[in-house]
Amino acid sequence: MSEEFFLLTHRKEIAVEAVRQGFEVTLVAKNTGRRAEVEALGIRMIDMPVNPTGMNLRQELKTLCFLRRLYRREQPDVIHHIGLKSVLWGGLAARTVRLKAKIINAIAGLGITFSEDKLSFVARGILYAIRFSAGKRVRFIFQNHQDEELFLKHKVTTPERSVFIKGSGVDLNVFTYTPVPDTTPVKIIFTARMVEEKGVRVLVEAAEILRNEYEGRVEFLLCGGLSNNPKAISRQWLEEHCDGRYIQWLGHRGDIRELLGQCHIVAFPSYYREGVPKSLIEACAAGRPIVTCDSVGCRDTVDDGRNGYLVPIKNCEILAEKLRIIIDDKDLRARMGQCSRKKAEAEFSVTDVVRKHMELYNS
Repeated sequence: MSEEFFLLTHRKEIAVEAVRQGFEVTLVAKNTGRRAEVEALGIRMIDMPVNPTGMNLRQELKTLCFLRRLYRREQPDVIHHIGLKSVLWGGLAARTVRLKAKIINAIAGLGITFSEDKLSFVARGILYAIRFSAGKRVRFIFQNHQDEELFLKHKVTTPERSVFIKGSGVDLNVFTYTPVPDTTPVKIIFTARMVEEKGVRVLVEAAEILRNEYEGRVEFLLCGGLSNNPKAISRQWLEEHCDGRYIQWLGHRGDIRELLGQCHIVAFPSYYREGVPKSLIEACAAGRPIVTCDSVGCRDTVDDGRNGYLVPIKNCEILAEKLRIIIDDKDLRARMGQCSRKKAEAEFSVTDVVRKHMELYNS
């Protein structure tokens, strides 16, 4: 994976179980300051030179060469690539040094490059390169069926080499159900990096549509740090559009579970090509109604009308309309929250996710 914090937030339980079962686990990722947390889990870490969102050819070739040297030296038995950039360069590195390792490519969302309806030249080139590197020993994990269909259509993989695991899961004993608070103001929370395609501007526009009706009775909480993504929302824009009362930017927070317990609704109008958003899986587990986009990955967390609403992408008017319905009906909030928890229990348990990964590692 590109950065080490992703293991701690999305793959920790898998790595810990692999260590428990006797695997020697090494994480290869950029160190953003949380290396000690990784090593405390019994996991060795190697710092990888990578720009997670960059497109500089020289930097990308440096990453590829680093991985070729690393794989040749380490001779791993299993390689688990997580994320598009790791799948691309890690796959090419493994292919060109002719490793005999079992390779697992996890497509955890395709991101900005694949967000448009028509594939760009760059997107097609990435698919071709991954197809070139994907031999018979390679397995692909997909979190949603749209990504799986795309890879099958372009002959990157085959049905026999594809595994479906719906998201990264959530520990249902940690993210426990709590009733939606019967309090005011009604708090609507958005949790993600401050990136354009995550729907930050769309949500702020919807909040402004609702301001005259609900200011003083509703709060919009934007929870997430700044990003180095090319489509990042700037600090200046956030400070200009967040008044600290009706619309609040909380920055990066490490207490998401507690924040969810205090909030009434989760809004996530993302049109970024998600896998299955971890924030929405956690919202389901906590028992919160969700308003999100009818887009790849996001739609897998909501049964429209039961535990929330699906809205068209980039449509602040319909987003505001659906939020108004839930804001005005506390009984609906309670029912939808209960349905979210049931969905999490049926579809998003991290225990199932870990089991399926261990089966892949051991097969």
